[in-house]
Amino acid sequence: MRDTKESRLLLVLLIAIAFALITVDIRGGEDSPVDGARQAAATVFGPIESGVSSAVDPIGNAVSAVRESGDRHDRLAELERENAALKAELGSDDRSRSRLKQLDKMLGTAGKGQYGIKGAQVIAIGAAQGFSWTITIDVGANDGIKRDMTVLNGDGLVGRVTTVGPNTATVLLASDPDFTVGTRMEGSDELGFASGQGDRPLRVELLNGKAEVKKGDRLVTFGSQADKPFVPGVPVGVVSRVDPSGGDLTRTLYVTPYVSFSKLDVVGVVVQAPEKDPRDTVLPKKPKPTPTPTVTVTVTPSAPADGQYQPEQ
Repeated sequence: MRDTKESRLLLVLLIAIAFALITVDIRGGEDSPVDGARQAAATVFGPIESGVSSAVDPIGNAVSAVRESGDRHDRLAELERENAALKAELGSDDRSRSRLKQLDKMLGTAGKGQYGIKGAQVIAIGAAQGFSWTITIDVGANDGIKRDMTVLNGDGLVGRVTTVGPNTATVLLASDPDFTVGTRMEGSDELGFASGQGDRPLRVELLNGKAEVKKGDRLVTFGSQADKPFVPGVPVGVVSRVDPSGGDLTRTLYVTPYVSFSKLDVVGVVVQAPEKDPRDTVLPKKPKPTPTPTVTVTVTPSAPADGQYQPEQ
């Protein structure tokens, strides 16, 4: 358009009309008379503006991408939290299954020995009680627990009750250096006393210094007078080493306990002793020895090659 007086007047008139429309639109608010026209224009030109803006505004696109990536990150974080919660539930289920397995094994042991037991869960270890080899269980006097009761699990002897509160009790583990229990050898009935040595095997002093003992022999509790602190027949462990007999009055053995004292969870307190000594019936079945395969080699004489001397028959 040429720059003439008429064109300048037209431009001023258009600007005046534009300002008038803006003023009317602002004062009208949501009831603006030009709102319908604005919506129609948005419908027509909106997609075009959006396409043009995407094409010519890379900074805006980058900001939008960051914002969307933040949304995606939030969704991912939420999914990760849900996944972690699901894993926790699965882990809890695994733990419950493990406890049920321990409980089932312990009930089997109690059934073999005819021990009346009160099930309990380990809730603390000895560090809170003077760094001794002890545990705290979640049953006490209100559950019929008394001092000097035998404690076992599905594997064997755990220890004995030393302190009883209303709802908890302290158990001295068989691995504690202050722990001593009378033992009896499977089969030979040789008697002795086992003492704890911390994380090392139990030390057993047999009363017979000339007793015939070998690695792999097994021991159970001998039992105490009135069955306190120990009931008879509870598996103790397996002989791992025998000191040479030097003519002493006693003989020293080292016994690997059946119980893993660092993995205690479900235990049982013997609240009722068996009517008779179960002897060796509570011991686990001995593993069957794996047969060693033998290889037989048969040598077959080979036929002589052509041209070689063959002795006359």
